[in-house]
Amino acid sequence: MYQSEDTASAPATAVLTGLGAWLPPDEVTNDELCAHLDTSDAWIRERIGIAVRRRADPKTATGDLATEAGARALRSAGVTGADAVVLATTTPDHPCPATAPAVAARLGLGNVAAFDLAAGCSGFLYATTVAAGLIRSGTAGRVLVIGAETMSAVIDPEDRSTAPIFGDGAGAAVLEAGRPGQAGSLGEVVWGSDGERSGAIVIPVGGARNRDGRDSAPKAERHVTMRGNEVLRHAVRRMTAAANQAAAEAGWAPEDIDRLIVHQANARISAAVAEALGVPPERVPSNIASVGNTAAASIPLLLTDAAADGALRPGHRVLLVAFGSGLAWAATTLVWPGGLEPER
Repeated sequence: MYQSEDTASAPATAVLTGLGAWLPPDEVTNDELCAHLDTSDAWIRERIGIAVRRRADPKTATGDLATEAGARALRSAGVTGADAVVLATTTPDHPCPATAPAVAARLGLGNVAAFDLAAGCSGFLYATTVAAGLIRSGTAGRVLVIGAETMSAVIDPEDRSTAPIFGDGAGAAVLEAGRPGQAGSLGEVVWGSDGERSGAIVIPVGGARNRDGRDSAPKAERHVTMRGNEVLRHAVRRMTAAANQAAAEAGWAPEDIDRLIVHQANARISAAVAEALGVPPERVPSNIASVGNTAAASIPLLLTDAAADGALRPGHRVLLVAFGSGLAWAATTLVWPGGLEPER
């Protein structure tokens, strides 16, 4: 069991020390999608905010993306090992076993604890919360947290309501034990779920619930289905409430927030959340135009891009918030640390 150097004064806190990202090389433009969908490049850009998204080839799975992003995050942190791996994903390589143990093995981490976590697009923030708990309890001193998705495996390419939205990719972070109040330490987490609306984003067939129809079900039921208007309405409301509470826990007023990192679901959703929080647009980084909605990979991909591009600078007060299937949401805060060099 790991013990912090200052166990007498306070439990260790989880501190961000490394970031890495990986995207499949193949891009799919709006024009390519519009060739077989009843939509247009202008509609996708205006309504969703996406110009291109990445697609993994059929031989590339979530574990491959996760391994690449994890390796980059470890190099970014300047370390070669971790005590645990938490992989947030809704598109694991197999229903059984979990994908994380194989990722840990491929990264050369040995016989460490490794497991998957499914919380949709909120998965990365859920996973960092679990990792922070492992660190605070003394169970782990360093945790590799990965958000990785091969959404193309569960999207119907003929469905105009989902095919333009989702992309493939992976992002990862290294969290290490540190001192409370240290730059890079995660703040209080606000999270929750609403299972009464779990059908708003769902793959109806393929699990234990509808296993009798696994082979005979219509094609649409074997892919992600989404009630878009319902998701948009709840996403804005839930993310705004969670973000407000997380900022209050940190003692921040809206004008104190230097950067708002919103799950990249839809450009209009991000703008609505920022407006509701009173955060000006120039403080809200975005990469949805070039990667699409990458579900659990969204937050770490955006953090990596924003840090690499200089949009995140040491001392910035950063508010992070996400919302996705479940329905599930989460928000937390951190002060951006100095010396963190992401690898993408």
